[in-house]
Amino acid sequence: MTDETASPQTIAYFSMEVALENRVPTYSGGLGVLAGDMLRSAAELRLPMVGVTLLHRKGYFFQTLDDEGRQHEQPAAWPVDEFLQPTNGTCQVEIERRKVTVRAWRYLITGMPGAEVPVLLLDTDVSSNDPYDRTLTNYLYGGDERYRLCQEVILGVGGVHMLRALGYTRVVRFHMNEGHAALLALELFAEELKRATGKREDAIERVKRMCVFTTHTPLPAGHDQFPLDLAQSVLSTEQWDALRALGCCDQALNMTFVALHLSHYVNGVTKRHGEVSRTLFPDYPIGSITNGVHSATWTAPVFRALYDRHIPDWREDNLSLRYALGIPLDAIRQAHHEAKYRLIQEVNSRVNAGFDQDAFTVGFARRAAAYKRPDLLFYDPDRLRRIALQHGPLQVVFGGKAHPRDEEGKALIQKIFRWGKQLRPEVKIAYLPNYDMELGLLLTAGADLWLNTPQPPHEASGTSGMKAAHNGVPSLSVLDGWWLEVPMEGITGWAIGSRDHGPSFERRDDEDAQDLYRKLEETILPLYYGDPLRWAELMRFTIALNASFFNAQRMVQQYVIHAYRDR
Repeated sequence: MTDETASPQTIAYFSMEVALENRVPTYSGGLGVLAGDMLRSAAELRLPMVGVTLLHRKGYFFQTLDDEGRQHEQPAAWPVDEFLQPTNGTCQVEIERRKVTVRAWRYLITGMPGAEVPVLLLDTDVSSNDPYDRTLTNYLYGGDERYRLCQEVILGVGGVHMLRALGYTRVVRFHMNEGHAALLALELFAEELKRATGKREDAIERVKRMCVFTTHTPLPAGHDQFPLDLAQSVLSTEQWDALRALGCCDQALNMTFVALHLSHYVNGVTKRHGEVSRTLFPDYPIGSITNGVHSATWTAPVFRALYDRHIPDWREDNLSLRYALGIPLDAIRQAHHEAKYRLIQEVNSRVNAGFDQDAFTVGFARRAAAYKRPDLLFYDPDRLRRIALQHGPLQVVFGGKAHPRDEEGKALIQKIFRWGKQLRPEVKIAYLPNYDMELGLLLTAGADLWLNTPQPPHEASGTSGMKAAHNGVPSLSVLDGWWLEVPMEGITGWAIGSRDHGPSFERRDDEDAQDLYRKLEETILPLYYGDPLRWAELMRFTIALNASFFNAQRMVQQYVIHAYRDR
């Protein structure tokens, strides 16, 4: 007997991380937040879907920053029983020739009345398991290569087995959100080979009909690879034989290649990222579905109330946010004033930065990584200081964690701290520790301008600017990822750099920095301080044109059309 009542046909969505809610630290950043938004929107649209992820008992790390900006990490343990329901589902996976027992917990995401999407969180902290195996679902992106590969066996292979144990016998699509889950496809392929009902090519085609793969980054770090000797020791004999039969991984177990080989639909997460992915993997047909964010989650309470008054059905139909064009400008200005007040209070409370409600406030919050170029704003600090003196007070708020093993990312946080000390009082800078969903909403709703400065073509999507758009905050962004699909310069924000480059083009820091300064100096600050009604009009266009399209509801509908529907 099982404790699940499965839909007649179900889509299973596998992701190594899922942002369920702020107090459940089972996510590190954009990939997990995207997964959570996907599942929330599926519930709203009554799509028969189940999420599969790992429990991560000790979560992603808790970040603290000392006075010099040095990052310190602590485990982010959380009370599992308070947030999750136990299930009676268990299964076994083979890891390094050992049988490892996996159990499942359940979190229910609710949408419209009567609609819900369950999320299964796999857990190996079971008394019958080997002590090492009990730790395998503790840390998100923790441990060494062996630990990571064992985790991916639990997610992919364990996820397939758990779905069956809980009664999901008619999964019509297995969706791999990034390559971490690719072993689910290898497991399905191994099963097809064991059935001996046809040739290898026929087995591949049967698996491909079931599988969908979304790749999220062009960076090598996002494409997991493991040495073949490690793969042979960790995988079961059947999985290893299936990998050799697949013929895509002669040098290493490359999770991206496994997923590419065994999926009938593959997509990047913006049009540009689809282009870039096709140059990286030219032998595979790769489409694109541009990411979106869950509108109700990423709209501040004061803006939710504003939309409820003027666009009553916006939660059920995110496209209707285009009717924000009818909201009075004074109402938008007042809502933003309240959202900004909450952010300024939080900044001053957390780091005593002396931020001012009336000062132009720039927001920048995302994972601290070199390709994101968080220090581009400080390329010419004297010019930045002159801009503030000439046009009006300027303050910048940062947030974001560096991966514990990313020393370059950690050094960038320290650089921002140093600039904060050097540029005061003309430019005030604050770096808020332990960036999470709650802080992300405060920042994207309360800033006056959202800054995005990645090195093209490394930004696959970038969703923080979409969250800002739901709160009327325009962006100043490098033309990469989603911003390339927002062609209206000066209507919902501004671009740094030129559109005239191909998918592999990288821009020089000095060129982008000078363009950033020109936009601030000649256009943005004069408009903000000199014409507040025109600025409010810009905010209104940002909601109507950007938020109405760059939302997860539209994204899920496109997955249904392109990836889930039978052809």
